Amino acid sequence: MTSIVVGVVMAIAGVVVWIVVSTTLADQRITVSDDASCAAGDGVNGPLSAYCQADVIDKHTLEMTGGKTYAELDREDPNREVAMDSAFLQASLFTSVVAFGVSAMAFVLGIVLALIGLALRAPAERV
Repeated sequence: MTSIVVGVVMAIAGVVVWIVVSTTLADQRITVSDDASCAAGDGVNGPLSAYCQADVIDKHTLEMTGGKTYAELDREDPNREVAMDSAFLQASLFTSVVAFGVSAMAFVLGIVLALIGLALRAPAERV
């Protein structure tokens, strides 16, 4: 019985987290850049669009900095602040991708736990 309850709670938590992250991203009204390699023009509200936007931000930043990352730029380089903002935005978007993954994993594991609980309970009822 315990695994059924835990499974249901995990599945519900996974769905709730997915919705919260999706809604929070959508509230920012970010649109994937038209020159992105994927999801171009889509609103950022899911794991794929968040990943695609982070990827295109990296592409634009490397074009601006001549292929250098924030850490590789001289302290006096005028592009260093933009590279820092870019790194922050990419990290934030990748964090949301991870959050989507964890919420999906919680949902699936919750379903599996509930099914295991039901399977273990069925033979006990027959005895």
